[in-house]
Amino acid sequence: MQNWIDAYSWINIRFLLQGLWITILISVISVILSFIIGSILGIIRYDKVPYLSKIVGFIIDVIRNLPLLLIIFFVYFGLPAFGFKPDTIPAAILAMTVFESMMIAEIIRSGILAVDPGQMEASRAMGMKMSQAMWHIVLPQAYKKMIPAMVSQFISLIKDTSLATIIVVPELMQHGQVVYGQDPNFIIPVFVAMAVMYFIVCYALSLLSKFIDRRMA
Repeated sequence: MQNWIDAYSWINIRFLLQGLWITILISVISVILSFIIGSILGIIRYDKVPYLSKIVGFIIDVIRNLPLLLIIFFVYFGLPAFGFKPDTIPAAILAMTVFESMMIAEIIRSGILAVDPGQMEASRAMGMKMSQAMWHIVLPQAYKKMIPAMVSQFISLIKDTSLATIIVVPELMQHGQVVYGQDPNFIIPVFVAMAVMYFIVCYALSLLSKFIDRRMA
């Protein structure tokens, strides 16, 4: 029992919370960037732009079938060979944005395909341009259908930030390793604390998605 009390000292808890803040920061930035990039790529793939859509589709298929850890390694250890050496946090954000954008692109494409094609045809018949019909008519309906899949993907991203500990990003998992490195008896208490923190963040996000889904319904 004493081990648990010592492990949960304010200094250790504060250190874990600092790591949780970095985890949330990386996740939020990666989510925003991947949502923007993924939306663009998904629309390009849906529109079947000559050559471009096939190239984008090939890139998406390749990256989606690579492990995120490999992409993190490539960004942090591979890019310096091309003259670009990012710090650990930017490297983690870049790797996760690249990986997540490909996942979001497929969700976007599937969401657009789920919208009745007649919506686009009717919009074009009313004189709208393709871009106007996509922005004002199709995408609002598609995004409503994509909320559960999007949130599930974003929750996965939050949990995947733990992989960034391999390049010593000071996120929650890495801070946890530092804490239980002080004393092997801290391992279980620290794992429990990290599990609770991950659960709170991910569960709060799932509740938010349900609220948004109800409001949009």
